[in-house]
Amino acid sequence: MNTWITATFSPTGSTRTVAQAIAATREQEHIDLLKPTAPRAISATTPLLAVVPVYGGRVPAIAIERLAALQGQNGPAIAVVVYGNRAYEDALLELKNALTRSGFRVVAAAAFIAEHSIARCIATGRPHAQDKQTAAEFAAAADAILARPVAEQTCVQVPGNEAMKPLPQMPATPMVTDACGGCGLCARECPTGAIPADAPRSTDAARCILCMRCVSICPRQARILPPPLLAGMTARLQACAAEPRLPELFV
Repeated sequence: MNTWITATFSPTGSTRTVAQAIAATREQEHIDLLKPTAPRAISATTPLLAVVPVYGGRVPAIAIERLAALQGQNGPAIAVVVYGNRAYEDALLELKNALTRSGFRVVAAAAFIAEHSIARCIATGRPHAQDKQTAAEFAAAADAILARPVAEQTCVQVPGNEAMKPLPQMPATPMVTDACGGCGLCARECPTGAIPADAPRSTDAARCILCMRCVSICPRQARILPPPLLAGMTARLQACAAEPRLPELFV
């Protein structure tokens, strides 16, 4: 069994849960892409498992930017996207292309489902036990590929369009209720720096990617989406994403 480096962008924790289910005891190091990533070379003998969420069919730009700090030496990578049961569209291809540009050979890939970060009634409880079993099976398949001679570790083909749709525009930012105690945790943890440290009740709409990090970690549950926006998004998702989807594996 190989030991892997994992790199994840997981604002609400579900993407990290998927990564842990795949890597399990193989993980020798975790790189948190929620924080700025120092440039470094990854040994050609150490597989990289990159796991990122899908927002509107794309990978968050900041996740791609931070992932680019990790440079492969023609070593193997495993690309995984995690989406909220609607569709992952071009995200897996986008992640594969980013890893290829950084000098990795993407030898396996997958798309997994997690509870929707905004409409929590969509894919509630995912990844569940069967998802985690599929994650273990995917990891075993990746191990089999990595055991082959390098010349036989061919780059995997994944679905998606090279002419990718634009990154989605955020319809709003989380609002702050009277429950806010001004602790500043949201400002310290915001991956894009959208919440000023000296004014944690505000949000820079130009920086916010609606990742829901601030909402998920607030100890007072004082950050919420505007109720009309949440109701509208939930209704649209219930119309198109209520039917449970299964993970897709490319090995």
